[in-house]
Amino acid sequence: MALTVPPPRSPIDGGLAWWYEQELGWATAPGPPVRLVTGLRFDVLELPAPAGHGVLRRMGAAVGPVALMGRRMRLLVAAGSAEELPGLLDWLEWGGISLDLAMLGTGGRMTAPVPPGWKPTGRSGSGAPGAAVWLRAPEPGHEVEASLPALRPSLRGRAAEAGSPCLVRLVAAAAAECHRVRLLSAARARRPEPEAGAGAQQRGRQRLASS
Repeated sequence: MALTVPPPRSPIDGGLAWWYEQELGWATAPGPPVRLVTGLRFDVLELPAPAGHGVLRRMGAAVGPVALMGRRMRLLVAAGSAEELPGLLDWLEWGGISLDLAMLGTGGRMTAPVPPGWKPTGRSGSGAPGAAVWLRAPEPGHEVEASLPALRPSLRGRAAEAGSPCLVRLVAAAAAECHRVRLLSAARARRPEPEAGAGAQQRGRQRLASS
């Protein structure tokens, strides 16, 4: 009797789940699309993409891996950060204000972005409009979790202390940028529309003048 070689663990996603589990040690949930389980090795701070770009300009290198999916940006932070968000917003005097800022923590799921240079062969959906992509990808072989913004960063020497990402600063920047984007959107919504007949009247006057 001939032996049958079992198929790859995740044939429908082109091995994307295998890559995350083997290269980074992150738990995945089956798809499609493949999803990363939050609350174990990291949590996710999620906000509107325009606000997220503002945070990246403010914070520079003091931000961990960053993913983009459609109009939402997702910043990886230390596991357990989701529980701290409400208290942090209150302490920073943003409590009770609608910011469109959220956290994915224990039991959450994040669509797995395709790693840089990865060429999926299955139905990962990476080519679809609005698919999840890394803006700042995690690097295999590095201690990704140790570099994530945390409320109490684990410090390893003076160099780590100087450049250690801080969850408080990240949340403060994210809240400010979310509020700014919300105010700009409200201002645009209040902007009066041009009168419907104004353009037609102007074109009519121009025709009369040229006749």
